[in-house]
Amino acid sequence: MNSLAGVRRLMIVERDPVFRSGLLNCLSRFPEFRVVAEAESIPIAWRNLAELSRDRLDGILIGVGIEFAQQVKAQYPTVPILLIEPLSESDLGAAFQAGIEGYCPKGSSIAEFVAAIRQITTQQNYWRSEVLEQLTVSSPRSRSISVVKVIRQNWRSSGLVQIEAALNDIDAQLRSTSLSTLDQIFLTGRRRELKAARWLIQNAIPSEEIQPNPRAIVPVEFAITVPETAEIVPEAPLPKAWQGEILDRIAAKLQSNLDNLTNIPLEIDVLRIEKKRELFFTILRQLEDLLDELRFSQIQIDQFAAKQSDILRDLWQAIVMQFFGRYSMVRVKKRDLEIVSALLKEGDMVQAQILDQIPFLREIFEHLLFETPLIVDQTLYQVGTIEASDRAIYLLENLMIQLADAVIQPLLNRFSNLESIKQSFYDRRLLSTREIERFRNDLSWRFRVERFFTDPKAIFESRYRLFVLTEYGIDRIIVYSPRIEELETLSGVQLAVTLALETRDALSPRLRGTIAFLGSGIVYILTEVIGRGIGLIGRGILKGIGKSVRG
Repeated sequence: MNSLAGVRRLMIVERDPVFRSGLLNCLSRFPEFRVVAEAESIPIAWRNLAELSRDRLDGILIGVGIEFAQQVKAQYPTVPILLIEPLSESDLGAAFQAGIEGYCPKGSSIAEFVAAIRQITTQQNYWRSEVLEQLTVSSPRSRSISVVKVIRQNWRSSGLVQIEAALNDIDAQLRSTSLSTLDQIFLTGRRRELKAARWLIQNAIPSEEIQPNPRAIVPVEFAITVPETAEIVPEAPLPKAWQGEILDRIAAKLQSNLDNLTNIPLEIDVLRIEKKRELFFTILRQLEDLLDELRFSQIQIDQFAAKQSDILRDLWQAIVMQFFGRYSMVRVKKRDLEIVSALLKEGDMVQAQILDQIPFLREIFEHLLFETPLIVDQTLYQVGTIEASDRAIYLLENLMIQLADAVIQPLLNRFSNLESIKQSFYDRRLLSTREIERFRNDLSWRFRVERFFTDPKAIFESRYRLFVLTEYGIDRIIVYSPRIEELETLSGVQLAVTLALETRDALSPRLRGTIAFLGSGIVYILTEVIGRGIGLIGRGILKGIGKSVRG
């Protein structure tokens, strides 16, 4: 694809203005597509093609005849073409022979149109299976093997289209705020099954088998050649069952109470319970998608270490867009602003304050992606063991809670007092401006205390604080881990805190011993010296009084 930033530039050639307008409206709903030219006649289409270089077009949708499509393919062989008008069998054969990449006639579903455009703009064919079966019957037996390959590819494409449609439907249901927690858990599991099925289809029928060469001369009827330079799609490892069990256990916990049980204020405390649960399910889905994407890209351990910060920021951005809606608007001082665009501007601050501070990030991703063992209490536990699974769940839950805070923090910074935001997201107890400002001050104070006191102390004590999900709500646990390298980098107030702790530890036993010694001396003086002296004086006084009485 030659277009920038993942946008696929398209041209539509269609005489029917109603259909052309409907197609434009449909494609405008998908940010990956951009219609850069449209034509209602062949002369206008040629003029547009002359003005647009081939480097600026990723596909042409043609509905004005097979002859024009053949001429375009001959003059611009590298530009993919999708035929969108109904054609006879002979016309379909001519189009197939000319190397035209796809056929999706009017009346097809939106999902099929989108899938077809995605196929041709990624150097793949899109021909319906029933069409190719007709071509196979009419082609010579000795030549039919090439079309059979394409049929197999279209079975593959058809299956992928159905799976994508089902996934889109599930994603739409998961975005609903009226779903029960059990429904969310069920749909999340179903989504994982569909993605596993998609992986099997993608690897059972490799797409490189049937990639056409648009420049190839086809000397026989309906033959198709495979380019020598076809890119082979790498096989992605299928997620293991134990990983699905970990994600399912976390999803099950989301049906319990999500109140903050600690004395530490969290950004997500401002959310209503249903919004908090929706955010966690969004994070869980995006995290699962990220793991699938990393597996498919076959990233290596050293590569992940180098890209860890960027990967986590991309994950945060995806969650923000999914949770708030990519194009959601909010009115601020008589101006409409895009919520997501405003929140993403806080990315540097969010990364510095929250994302880069999340502990054990590399360990949990390497465990899930590369099956490296996890260290629990200085003991290595292999994947699938109870100890490794429990620790993985704790680390993922802490990651999710920190990501949730990272999503809400810029919202509190930018739009904390907007009434529309309050009504849509906030807990009823935090609707007043006074309560919101008090809440924000608590968060600000927490960051200062953690930065200058809590974190240095945790580093000095070789421990981490993790937020986890329990049946009663969000709690925290303490885990041990060496932090010598971090300790050596401390300076200023943070270093002073550790020195104060060390001084206290050094002086405390001796001070207690000194106080104990002095205390013992004081007790001895009071009891043995002063006490006895007072006792003798008392006895003397009593004796004198007795003599006086007898006299």
